[in-house]
Amino acid sequence: MLILLPPSEGKTRPESGPTLNPDALHFPELAGARKEVLAALMDVSSATDAHEVLGVGASLAAEVQRNTVLENEPCAPAHRIYSGVLYDALGHATLTPAQQQAAEDAVVVVSALWGAIGFGDAIPAYRLSMGTNLPGCGRLAAFWKAALAEPLGRHSEGHLVVDCRSSTYAAAWQPVPQNTAAVNVFQLRGGERKVVSHFAKHTRGELARHLLTRSGNAPSTVEELRSAAAEKWEAELVPPAGRKPWQLNLILPEDRQGGPAGKRS
Repeated sequence: MLILLPPSEGKTRPESGPTLNPDALHFPELAGARKEVLAALMDVSSATDAHEVLGVGASLAAEVQRNTVLENEPCAPAHRIYSGVLYDALGHATLTPAQQQAAEDAVVVVSALWGAIGFGDAIPAYRLSMGTNLPGCGRLAAFWKAALAEPLGRHSEGHLVVDCRSSTYAAAWQPVPQNTAAVNVFQLRGGERKVVSHFAKHTRGELARHLLTRSGNAPSTVEELRSAAAEKWEAELVPPAGRKPWQLNLILPEDRQGGPAGKRS
């Protein structure tokens, strides 16, 4: 099983740690592309129009400035750097050692700066979105699409892919549709299904945690994935259509107000 996650918009900067070692990151085939994006990000972050290009406000000036010295910034494992709703729900720090190892074996984060990294790869906190049109690289989803095809294609071969990415990050690499389930989250409101972005992120994080912590073997087929998800949610599968993979739809009940997911008793 391979779990694809997006990065979080916000990052937690470690107070101390080693500086970046690009050679230690997963998928060394991406080294050249990473170097290109990193150099372009450092350049644009020192320009007068940095905030406009990166799509951030003045309140994030310190983060933009930090982009200019990323090679000298302290690093920590990706699961500590990325923060926010999805990562809080996954709760890596509260997993057992065996579960943490399972997470580091199964999780790949698709990133605007690094392309794709392992969950335990040591990286600095940075500010860059996949939706950025980065001078020198162009639109990053298109830039990474060509670079990620071969290494992620090999890495995912023979595995069920559980795709918890947002659409922006999903555009950077499309796994084989027949072996992939994209996770969608809906909430019932007035008897109708509604998409609620906060709950979607939280529930995807909860699903990743459930898959890593439940007893028994990890799911290896989409039907086994649906069965595993149905242990906690109302879950349905929609077959692939064209280039779209399987869709795993998780439906939250009407009275969902946040916190841990679960079926009504």
